[in-house]
Amino acid sequence: MNSRGVRLALIVVGAIALIVGTLWVGQGSNLIPGSVMTGSGMWLGIGLIVAVVGLVLLVLGVRGTPGRRRSS
Repeated sequence: MNSRGVRLALIVVGAIALIVGTLWVGQGSNLIPGSVMTGSGMWLGIGLIVAVVGLVLLVLGVRGTPGRRRSS
């Protein structure tokens, strides 16, 4: 997982998932009106899951492989 391409992909996919999940949480909790998802508890739950997965991917992409140190 130290490959730059893999790390970049994790960061990009994680950031997109975090943004979309946060948007869905806002719509599901009725904070962002104007959608079929507004006020739906199902989208609140789905958004929370997607946002957490996105955050995990983002952290993995930024940190790289645990236990391995870069030599300077």
